[in-house]
Amino acid sequence: MTRAASQRSFEALRHPGFRVYFIASSLAMMADSIEHVISYWILFQKFQSPALGGFAIISHWLPFLLFSVWSGALADRFDPRRIIQLGMALFMGVSLAWGMLFTFDALEMWHAMVLLILHGLAGVLWGPATQLLVHDIVGPEQLHSAIRLNATSRYLGLLAGPAVGSAVMLALGPANGIIVNALIYLPLVLWLWKAPYGPKFRKDEPPPVRAVRGFEDIFSTARAIVGNRTVVTMTLLGGCAALFVGNGYHPQMPEFAFDLGHGDAGLTYGLLLGADACGALVAGLLLESRGLLQARAKTALMLAMLWCCGLAAFSASTSYALSLLLLFLVGFVELSFFAMAQTLVQLRAPPEIRGRVIGLYNMSALGMRTFSGVTIGVVGGFIGIHWSLALSAMALLVVIGILFAYLQRAEAAAVI
Repeated sequence: MTRAASQRSFEALRHPGFRVYFIASSLAMMADSIEHVISYWILFQKFQSPALGGFAIISHWLPFLLFSVWSGALADRFDPRRIIQLGMALFMGVSLAWGMLFTFDALEMWHAMVLLILHGLAGVLWGPATQLLVHDIVGPEQLHSAIRLNATSRYLGLLAGPAVGSAVMLALGPANGIIVNALIYLPLVLWLWKAPYGPKFRKDEPPPVRAVRGFEDIFSTARAIVGNRTVVTMTLLGGCAALFVGNGYHPQMPEFAFDLGHGDAGLTYGLLLGADACGALVAGLLLESRGLLQARAKTALMLAMLWCCGLAAFSASTSYALSLLLLFLVGFVELSFFAMAQTLVQLRAPPEIRGRVIGLYNMSALGMRTFSGVTIGVVGGFIGIHWSLALSAMALLVVIGILFAYLQRAEAAAVI
């Protein structure tokens, strides 16, 4: 790949297949966010249960921890288009089920728990398969651009979802709104039906078919990559970032806002909530428009260090304006290093087990978010959330320093 090619703006969007996929998947991500907006509102109105709110977070991330490698194995063995369609069918079914329960005022807590679990499983089916499909669409040369744009569309969905979801809920009511929301998944489902990508269209010799062995695949995949220091380092980076910080500070934002003097509902609180998502969105657009920050392991580690410093500075800030700026920078850096780490994992993974390796990365980088509520929320209950976020960020900074030394020693050994 030439230097000129690597720096073209929005490189993956120049591919016609990826353009269609990008639009359709962005709509699906927005639909996912809209469902959260409507369902969480109704759950709060009906049950007002903090425990159910905590269960919603756990049920979202725990399936990634338990089933990501299994999902990656399915994507290795079967057509990833069909795995994604299965995930979309689950999303649509969950939205329709919410709508029916809201319509007939029949929602009970056990219904909510089942639907929240099914929603989490749908996300697991979507994850590794969509990453394999993107690899098939754009190839290795445009993969970093495609992954960064995918991450950008996710944050776009996080920003647009609440606005669109609130508007739909006001215009149609929660029940009709969430039923209509199920239709937003359809463009991706329909496009995947005939999209000319996947195993049948690959030019390389197909890898041998491997059985899907469930949890045994976790250990066999880990053994297969243990000698690949870049993949190991990026997987550990994703997992440690998820464990120590993840998105565990998001539910604590009301307390941060209160301490900054903006604890009431309103524009100033909304800006604080959306600042890091806005930073991530700007990062995707800016980096893609300039072709900046190509995927390198050391660069990813250094950006992650900056992320830690930004989070620690935010935890100590007493200025609303400074906090907004720091959260914006945190989001900017977060998208940059996570997209870079995911790209390196996909590029360096053995082709015959690429789906399993991606699943292992997702298990680490997403599944470990299940516990970020403990490192920040539970610990914060004892020492305060400012201290818990600062100490979590500093502990992660130390771990990243160790990973940096590990990678540097491996490179030095390779030169010798």
